Amino acid sequence: MNLAIMGAIEQGLLFGILALGVYLTFRILNVPDLTVDGSFALGGAIAAKFIIDGTNPYLATLLAFVVGGLAGAFTGVLHTKGKVNALLAGILTMIALYSINLRIMGKANLPLLREDTLFTYVKDLGIPNLTVNGVTLLTGVSVVFIVGILLLKLVIDWFLHTDLGLDLRATGDNPKMIRSFGVNTDTTTIIGLALSNGLVAVSGAWVAQYQGFADVGMGIGMIVIGLASVIVGEVLFGSSSIFRVTLAVILGSIVYRLVIALALQAGLNPSDMKLITALIVIVALTVPTVAKGIWRKQAVRTARGGNGHA
Repeated sequence: MNLAIMGAIEQGLLFGILALGVYLTFRILNVPDLTVDGSFALGGAIAAKFIIDGTNPYLATLLAFVVGGLAGAFTGVLHTKGKVNALLAGILTMIALYSINLRIMGKANLPLLREDTLFTYVKDLGIPNLTVNGVTLLTGVSVVFIVGILLLKLVIDWFLHTDLGLDLRATGDNPKMIRSFGVNTDTTTIIGLALSNGLVAVSGAWVAQYQGFADVGMGIGMIVIGLASVIVGEVLFGSSSIFRVTLAVILGSIVYRLVIALALQAGLNPSDMKLITALIVIVALTVPTVAKGIWRKQAVRTARGGNGHA
């Protein structure tokens, strides 16, 4: 397996955390949250700034989760208490975070090339590559990524089956019904947005440490990438249960990154990647609907033909 494919798998795992965060708002809460573009860069900015200042990378990543959660909670308060449209609330927070991220970093870009990060610690563990018949399937770093994101997936699965998690799911499905049972949907919405953006910020923190720098513009288009991962994952791997759909979202992120890597290897210009992302989402959204419509028409014709023959 070549380095580009292995790199795509590693990036897919890192962005899988972003996809899980987007899934919580897009599917669970049924809220289109554009805060993601700002909170992703916020996570990278927080992690980079604290690591450069001498903070342990694990603690820096945890701080990214907390601060990202606060950004999501702010969007939730704007939407629920301020009665601002959810889409507009996310846009306002995203715009504000651009200036906040610049304030945190002090400049547009913070390099981490000579700093100890999570990934220097992982490499120091000396985990061997997974090799079959002389072909490297996964690097040692990828193995750690897989273990880490699967543990995070299981925690999210557990949370969504707790009383609070069920309230969260019901808030997205039928807010009027869950309010009739005495649940404060404003609170569950704020918690959901906070948790989502906390995960997105962790993804931003991991990506910044992986690529060796944090950039103020690194969050641009992250909501589209997250949506692409969620939709592609659901289409390819199904969404019949929480356990299955969270796994599908992670796999969808990997598939998305592999498609991008293959497109680049085929000679496409890197500037076309946004267009390719849009096309992936369009295909993933329309093909199942069109296929289902064709299947229904065929089923009706078959049924009519059968009745006429009888």
